[in-house]
Amino acid sequence: MRCFVAVAEELHFGRAARRLEMLPAALGRRIRQLEDDLGVRLLLRTTRSVALTPDGVAMLEGAQDILVRADMLARDLRERARRPGFTLKIGAIDTAAAGLVPDLLQDFRKRRPDVIVQLTEDKTIRLLPRLLSGRLDLALIRPPEQMDRRIEHAMLFHETPVVAVPARHALARRRRIKIGALADQPLIVPDRRSRPHSHDLTIKLFAKAGLRPNIAQVAEEKQTILGLVAARLGLAIVPRSAARLGTTGIRFVPLIVDAAAPPRLLPLAAAWLRGARDPVRDEMLAILRSRLSTYAVKA
Repeated sequence: MRCFVAVAEELHFGRAARRLEMLPAALGRRIRQLEDDLGVRLLLRTTRSVALTPDGVAMLEGAQDILVRADMLARDLRERARRPGFTLKIGAIDTAAAGLVPDLLQDFRKRRPDVIVQLTEDKTIRLLPRLLSGRLDLALIRPPEQMDRRIEHAMLFHETPVVAVPARHALARRRRIKIGALADQPLIVPDRRSRPHSHDLTIKLFAKAGLRPNIAQVAEEKQTILGLVAARLGLAIVPRSAARLGTTGIRFVPLIVDAAAPPRLLPLAAAWLRGARDPVRDEMLAILRSRLSTYAVKA
């Protein structure tokens, strides 16, 4: 049923498979099995499009409601199971895990030393399915353009971009860098499929300056990107909190941006399952909100 809902909402097997962390072929088999079990066609599939049949439309409405109730029941049961040990499961993207999370956990532990916090570090596209399945109670993510309606989220702040420069590079001696100084420099950017916000950060900053970036390398992991910078294979525009990832041989130089209209390309949001009652999670959210200005200064 989850497989069907994902395909019905995305109307695209590839996007639905990524959302569920499955292979498209395996997803297709699940849908065919569901149709065989029900004895009806739910989807009309061609090589170029996916559409709902009338039975599929009826199925989607009922299935979404069932899954919401099932998720809420599962969360209630997990909360009951958690009470003796008090475990809170949170997920975070890499820069949040390095920058925001340590301070947040320190503040949270002062109030709730009895709670064990399990931390998962991953990309947004992998954290959201874990949130929906109940494997996470809270996630610190880059919010997608269209958030799943089962997820509630609150914007926290936008991270500050800096330029990661090899320590012996001529630009490393500068106190600040304008985007124009990077026009002829080889750049390392994240893969847009897995890190759309970080990828678009470089593209949009150059576009605003009327320039085109010289992309020399695409890499998926932030740590890999910093390693490539340290190896003098290029420069990278990254969130300031990336400096906490501990890569040697790099200097992080502030990027000069338009003070009147600063780029808001690195949003950070807290996300949780809509309608799920969780007082321990809510305590962490309360600390996050009350200390947000302090955390934002370091981002």
